[in-house]
Amino acid sequence: MRDYCEKVLEEYRHLDIADFSGLIKSFAGYDENLLSEVRVENGEGESETSFAKRLITGLAAERYFESVQPTLSEFEGYLVENTTQIGCGYDFRLQKEADEEFLAVEVKGLREKTGTLSLTPKEYQVATVLTNRFFLFVVKNFQESPFHEIYQNPLLGQLRFAKKETVAIHISWLTNV
Repeated sequence: MRDYCEKVLEEYRHLDIADFSGLIKSFAGYDENLLSEVRVENGEGESETSFAKRLITGLAAERYFESVQPTLSEFEGYLVENTTQIGCGYDFRLQKEADEEFLAVEVKGLREKTGTLSLTPKEYQVATVLTNRFFLFVVKNFQESPFHEIYQNPLLGQLRFAKKETVAIHISWLTNV
């Protein structure tokens, strides 16, 4: 096995096939939440990347939500569908009856008690359309003892989102064969 393949295997062997597929899809821009940064080298070789930390925190936050959802009064009696792999602008779809309007839950995780959250353009658009049916579920303090906060219609609540535009330069090498 090639060295770089072994490194990938060792780093991500704990992921199940669905989570690993999501990671691979994110390389092509499928889920802008997970991978928006590139590995950088420091003086001592590659350090743990910020995207890997975010990936781990994000996956842990989603698992946390799944474990506590049945006990939350806001979501009592709802059936939960994990939509993290379909790129619809939220992580979980909650519905009581097939003909009833659904609730959308976007899950974010923070290592500390406070931090910065970002919404992708798709998440922001879905939150704008669904308004009171869109929930931002934030799991905080993964380093010590996780707890959560729930924001219904987060774009019109106590959170203040500021638009940030970033220009990326993509470099590639081409050849004719």
